[in-house]
Amino acid sequence: MFSKDIGIDLGTASVLVFVQGKGVVLREPSVVAIDRNSGRLLKVGADAQQMLGRTPGNIVAIRPLREGVISDYDMTERMLREFIHKVSSFRIFKPRVVICVPSGITEVEERAVIDAGVQAGARRVYLIEEPLAAAIGAGIDITKPDGHMVVDIGGGTTDIAVISLSGIVESASIKIAGDQFDEAVVKYIRRKHNVLIGERTAEELKKEIGCVFPRPEEQSVEVKGRCLVTGLPRVFTVTSSEMIEAFEEVSTRILEAIHGVLERTPPELVADISTNGIIMTGGGSLVWGFDKLIESHTGIATHVADDAISCVAYGTGKSLEWVNDMQDGTMNISRQKQMN
Repeated sequence: MFSKDIGIDLGTASVLVFVQGKGVVLREPSVVAIDRNSGRLLKVGADAQQMLGRTPGNIVAIRPLREGVISDYDMTERMLREFIHKVSSFRIFKPRVVICVPSGITEVEERAVIDAGVQAGARRVYLIEEPLAAAIGAGIDITKPDGHMVVDIGGGTTDIAVISLSGIVESASIKIAGDQFDEAVVKYIRRKHNVLIGERTAEELKKEIGCVFPRPEEQSVEVKGRCLVTGLPRVFTVTSSEMIEAFEEVSTRILEAIHGVLERTPPELVADISTNGIIMTGGGSLVWGFDKLIESHTGIATHVADDAISCVAYGTGKSLEWVNDMQDGTMNISRQKQMN
């Protein structure tokens, strides 16, 4: 009957909701479908995702978050309201909510997330930076004076951070992640095969045979698209080696960002990281061979966390325990933890 606090991983590609005492109870794509004429909300989440690229003129399916931040405030608020209502209906009190944000977020973007959460039905909204939440969710004890590196590759942003003593020592947030992998596939197939495919087909390709490091055995899959010469449907084969080519530019940008963070990290912590290794979280870390690619470039043992997609949501959920210790007026848990 009484409200339970909620943790939300507000991602560009999907939203995960953690309810205190229950764990992750909701996992839906960040997509909203509305009737353009009346402004009525038709579908949210998985149902709306089915409509992407397939809607008639009066219905529009949109992703209200782009590159880790809110691009359509009104739609984000309505989407959050639906999700919060789904997990906390029939409650007397409004829940307190912790929402996850990229580490490079500006104050204006922070304010937009807080306002959207309050308008969507939260009593108070707190923020936590993604790498910190990912580290907690991956089971790292962040309170110790021991350096850990987390690479969280989501849908819109890749967040890289070195964490010690409950705070972020050095970090980088780049707008290169899962969505850019999909775009790279579309561009590559257009250039190499002269065929146009949709983003959803590109995402399926990424999941099935996508890789950034040579696989032990070559894999291939048949793809359907529209031939740019004839304008007619065409079926052709794509191999895993071609996917490495397609992903090269995107994966190189992520490697450069990791290298940059390591260069700025104090030597004592770099020594810790070389012992503890690098932990990868987020859906993008599941692209085959990413851990091997990072390990081959840095010489540091790298592994993907268990349940990498849910790590940030679990970490956000665990951070709810800190909310009672927060000073009034403090909204960003990450900064509060560093001050204590």
